[in-house]
Amino acid sequence: MGISTARPEPGIAVVTVDFPPVNALPVQGWYDLADTVRRTGTDLHVRCIVLAAAGRGFNAGVDLKEVHRTPGHRALTAVNRACAAAFSAVYECEVPVVAAVHGHCLGGGIGLVGNADAVVASEDAVFGLPELDRGALGAATHLARLVPQHLMRTLFYTARTVGAQELHRHGSVWQVVPRGELASAAVRLARDIAAKDGSLLRLAKAALNGIDPVDVRRSYRYEQGFTFEAALDGVADRLRETFLSGKERP
Repeated sequence: MGISTARPEPGIAVVTVDFPPVNALPVQGWYDLADTVRRTGTDLHVRCIVLAAAGRGFNAGVDLKEVHRTPGHRALTAVNRACAAAFSAVYECEVPVVAAVHGHCLGGGIGLVGNADAVVASEDAVFGLPELDRGALGAATHLARLVPQHLMRTLFYTARTVGAQELHRHGSVWQVVPRGELASAAVRLARDIAAKDGSLLRLAKAALNGIDPVDVRRSYRYEQGFTFEAALDGVADRLRETFLSGKERP
């Protein structure tokens, strides 16, 4: 359980997230992921990272049970910072990051995938932000990198999900494959990327980040301010209690 790294081929590192049962990460898990991605990206032998997950789905966001059992707002502040660190690590990674997504990709998962450089998904992958049902806000910044503006807003307001084929039609998912072929498809794309000169790839990553029309780090932190406001108003606790009571599951 936790974050592991493998080197299946020269130039490629696979970072795998494994927090059973649904990959809802605790605060330390987000920081561990951020540290692993940053450290791996600085290795000059690595030219592309595949971000993958074990278990039932790619990511179910934050561990709400951890937030709920911590008194006051310390846990919310900690998880806000931890998520921001993980999302930024993917975005700022020195080499391209390919997200390999299966099953559910919710909440914080959208933050990771939206900041990745490329996405490969299995046929069963679904993407969405159930934040309004969980008493939170955030990651609309990253969902807007995956779908057009009006679809992003509709998905955010309704807390509905969208399938991998829909994202493929919008051009944000490179390839949709059967679940059993996901790992090989992600490595295949990573291999094509890693075949390029490592120094030039690093320059390309910095250049593409530099021309982004939206500052994803500042935009996401702005969203998080409203998450904290919801907590102060009490609505966040009420909706989290509804979710944790077992009336809904990811």
